[in-house]
Amino acid sequence: MADGATVEVIRSHLASAAEEMRAALVRTAFNPVIYEVHDFGISIYDRSLRLVAESTGLSRFLGANDYSIRKGVEYVGELSPGDIVLLNYPYWNAAHSYDATMFAPVYVAEELVAYLCIRAHWMDLGAKDPGYVLDSTDMHQEGLIFPGTKVYSRGEPVHDIHELIRFNSRMPDAVLGDLHAQIAALRTGERRVAEIFSLYGDRVDEAIDRFVEAAASSAADAVARLPQGSWTAEDWLDDDGVSDEPILMRATVTIADGTFTVDFAGSSDAVPGPVNLPLGATIATCRVAFKAITTPEEQTNAGHFAPLRVLAEPGTLFHAVYPAATFTQWTGTVALELIYKALAQGMSDRLPASSGGDVPGFMMVGTHPDTGQMFAVSNNDPVGWGGAPDHDGIGPANHLCQTQARNTPVEVLEAKTGMFFERVEIRTDSGGAGRFRGGCGLRRDIRFVTDGEFLSVIKKTKSAPWALDGGRQPEPNTVVVFPGTARERRVSTKRTPVRAGDRVTLLTAGGGGHGDPAGRDPAAVRHDMDEGYVSAEAARDVYGVIV
Repeated sequence: MADGATVEVIRSHLASAAEEMRAALVRTAFNPVIYEVHDFGISIYDRSLRLVAESTGLSRFLGANDYSIRKGVEYVGELSPGDIVLLNYPYWNAAHSYDATMFAPVYVAEELVAYLCIRAHWMDLGAKDPGYVLDSTDMHQEGLIFPGTKVYSRGEPVHDIHELIRFNSRMPDAVLGDLHAQIAALRTGERRVAEIFSLYGDRVDEAIDRFVEAAASSAADAVARLPQGSWTAEDWLDDDGVSDEPILMRATVTIADGTFTVDFAGSSDAVPGPVNLPLGATIATCRVAFKAITTPEEQTNAGHFAPLRVLAEPGTLFHAVYPAATFTQWTGTVALELIYKALAQGMSDRLPASSGGDVPGFMMVGTHPDTGQMFAVSNNDPVGWGGAPDHDGIGPANHLCQTQARNTPVEVLEAKTGMFFERVEIRTDSGGAGRFRGGCGLRRDIRFVTDGEFLSVIKKTKSAPWALDGGRQPEPNTVVVFPGTARERRVSTKRTPVRAGDRVTLLTAGGGGHGDPAGRDPAAVRHDMDEGYVSAEAARDVYGVIV
């Protein structure tokens, strides 16, 4: 019988094992999007595939591993000690094909006691275009697919699969390096989890039952304290990458009878381009919103999501089915704000206004002049967060869907690509005005020092982020290629050939304002001017403060 102290010690041991897996992955990965950005998700499951611990990473992977490991184990069947399985079939993987999920069983004395799972973004698996696919129209243009394939069998590498990966990648050294980094992290987790079971025996299963039940109770209590009702909101994606037509998203959030339901009925049907979202990714997006307003300070396990229900009809934007294109998954980013937009109708006194509304991503692909090797290095730029009922939004900061993920440092981008950054600065007046203003966005001016391709990945440039309770909307995200020349134009998601000397300007959106700007404390306006967040003109014309 495990007492309360032992339950907490076991829970902490499992969390520590996940953190050790994270450290092993970061220290051995070849790809900056893993070791710098932390574009990964790491989870530990019990023998029943309940989430019991996870490490910090990309928050939109919250629950994505849960969905994919169940699909993977169902497909593969019984696993042996030492097996490691690779899964990237998007409709099971709850992500696009380059988010490689690898999972492994943990055995103690020939008994299966747990599972481990890591997903991380690889840079190339032979898709139709290098770097990132922006205009695919079916899954088969998006790279080599593994439905649940052993890369290690009984502790030995499956050489033929490793070679298949090598010969289907434009960047085989980096991709195989990241594969082995995930293997190293899984082996680290195997040792640590086996040690926990060897030390505590059957008390581990009992402890898991106890803290999962406690999490379910905590989540249920939190849902009961929320306003009860049903609210619907709409928003638009810029396009699908194939046509320029905007795409309707609609979400209805209903809180009633102890459940929290997100229903995407009324959203667009699946579209030709790669913005369709696999159901597992839709569920993961909803989990981020749900966890943030119910039990944000508790370490996550399966019990925290017991009250959540997610509805999306197959064949629609939020439930992609074969062979729908799914590579550019910015839909989940914008949809996170859509869920909050619906909720804000019933709880604007609890929620902030919209952030900049998107992850303004960019990448350069080319051949490095020093090494002669292909490079494909990306960055996700920060935006402003929305003003809250009692404080300003922060910014520039990573979008809500990323949380612990980071930006790629300028030093890494300049060293590994043909980009030189002439300017990186906070944008004055970019945050939406309000009693509590939105956080500011960022300006980034890039000059290219080598030829290549510049990829902008962004899906909210045509509609502004939303404000609350009389606050003002900020200007939307903006990408300008070849500024100041006859070729100047604004783009959203676009693959643009560039030559040495060409330039690009990225302007990320600030957050929406909360409350009437006339109610803002003049001292706060003066402080904003001192910090460069608000200009003297905006202070006078918007806030009525003359300094």
